[in-house]
Amino acid sequence: MYNYKRFESDAIQKMKRGIIRVIRSVGGFCKFIFRGLVKQYTVVLVPHSEKRVYNLHINILTILCFVLTLVGLGMGVFYHGSLRLEGASITFSDKDSRLQATQASLDQIRDETKKLILKAKNFESALSSTLDSLGVDMTDSEGVSSQDSDLSSLLNIQTTPEGSMQEINDLQQLSSYLETAVKPIKEIDALLKSQSALLTEIPSIWPIKGGIGHISFRFGQQQNPFTDQYYIHKGIDLSTYRQGDPVVASADGQVVTVDYDASGFGNYIIIKHKHGFYTRYGHLLSVRVRTGQRVQQNEVIGYIGNTGLSTGPHLHYEVHIGSDVVDPQNYLNIRSSLARMAK
Repeated sequence: MYNYKRFESDAIQKMKRGIIRVIRSVGGFCKFIFRGLVKQYTVVLVPHSEKRVYNLHINILTILCFVLTLVGLGMGVFYHGSLRLEGASITFSDKDSRLQATQASLDQIRDETKKLILKAKNFESALSSTLDSLGVDMTDSEGVSSQDSDLSSLLNIQTTPEGSMQEINDLQQLSSYLETAVKPIKEIDALLKSQSALLTEIPSIWPIKGGIGHISFRFGQQQNPFTDQYYIHKGIDLSTYRQGDPVVASADGQVVTVDYDASGFGNYIIIKHKHGFYTRYGHLLSVRVRTGQRVQQNEVIGYIGNTGLSTGPHLHYEVHIGSDVVDPQNYLNIRSSLARMAK
């Protein structure tokens, strides 16, 4: 036991001495290094002229500090530059993405512009055909036809010398064309309105509400069902095979006669219209208007009956222009005829 403690004490002492020797060695080496670093060196600067000589005293430690300072500054500049370069790269990437998105939008705008131009050319063709049919001259205030400029020039799309978008020029021409088209379209609107007003002022619709019934006795030379003699039938007879169906005014006008003729038309109405037209409605079951009353086209004025000299329920309908009697069939459903012609 005693020997073990002694061995342990010797080992500790040896370890202490070894550590002390290492520390002294390291300290000596550090002193040596420090002395080498702080050792003064003289740099002599000798000018080529006869001026005084400059002596620069410097040591290794100063040189190392100077070099480390330069390295630190260089690393700082490099790090700052890398940050700026990274920021510039991100900005460039973002701008590139925006540029691509803008280019995609631009391509889409070009495609839509081409579609718009094609539709505009179809519109021009249809409008020109309509204007020719109506006799409307589509010229601008300077007397230049739109077909000689504007939209027709879109057929020849060329790239501008400056490389700018041809679509912009096309859209400008299209805008000019549409502005020119406003006047004839307004003229068409006025024409259609006047036509609509005219169609309400002349007897142009079927005089039985809902357009029901058929012609049972036509205008012109016919055989009298009571005497079997031929005579001129001055109107047409419309039948629905029953009494009570509403009779309507075939045009706007004013009621000038509401009367009863036992040996002729029975209950009948005469309406005066514009442009010299008169209409007569005979054999009515009853009437809904009075003399002097103004009526509108398609307004109910009475009901189909069998009054007067009649072989059965029907409406006797006449159209007069001044003192002349005309065939009412020439004026029935004029609106439908115009619609079929438009198609």
